[in-house]
Amino acid sequence: MMNYKKILVEKTGKLAYIIINSPEQRNALSNETLNEIRDALEKLKIDNDAECIIFTGNGEQSFAAGADISQLKNRMPLDILENGSMQNLYDFIEAYDKPTIAMINGYALGGGCELAMACDIRIASENAKFGLPELNLGVIPGAGGTQRMARLIGKGRAIDLILTGKIISAEEAVKIGLVSETVPLNQLKDAVERTASQILDKGPLAVKLAKVVIHAGFDTDMKTGQLIESLAKGILFSTADKNEGATAFMEKRTPEFTSK
Repeated sequence: MMNYKKILVEKTGKLAYIIINSPEQRNALSNETLNEIRDALEKLKIDNDAECIIFTGNGEQSFAAGADISQLKNRMPLDILENGSMQNLYDFIEAYDKPTIAMINGYALGGGCELAMACDIRIASENAKFGLPELNLGVIPGAGGTQRMARLIGKGRAIDLILTGKIISAEEAVKIGLVSETVPLNQLKDAVERTASQILDKGPLAVKLAKVVIHAGFDTDMKTGQLIESLAKGILFSTADKNEGATAFMEKRTPEFTSK
């Protein structure tokens, strides 16, 4: 059991929930919270029972309403370069070995929105709100927000949302491609677990390499991206999981993957 002050870690079957647990502060992301998230992820990385990581916030109001503003005044220029920075953590989440899902149960603003964008998949409740309002504080989104948002929804829309600081609804977030799905709050957990189950039915090595190829190839030219894709597929051709997947398909049964 992992004991933390600012987060909860709950495991259900093959799923591990990292729950931001400061509802009285709208689940603000303090330095302590970020450090605890990283520690939990490091432990879950070597936990073979946890195959999918789900991020959410405690309560029904906020997923994570941004960084802890009370700590902002004390930030110094070189803090940005520290290994424990929010940007560094979100890069770690984006490249994480296991699939990640943001279960967005309310406000996802600033660093909270950036956390959601670092996850592989985003599913939101109908009451969720999204935005990057950092310019109101005289700073810019600094945890990958300017880059991930532009890549997810297009540069024009990203510039609009960032420069104006607009807060958008879950419905609009679906329309522009920021989230995959929106459901009533009381159906959110079921929707997330349904998606997680669909991912976990797949070959785990294939899931891992699919993430690597998509991220590595996205910012390259098409030929380079396809080369990365071919190399990854070649690796999978050498695995027992590939043989099991093909055999199970021919035998009309559920494959039993072993990550080998």
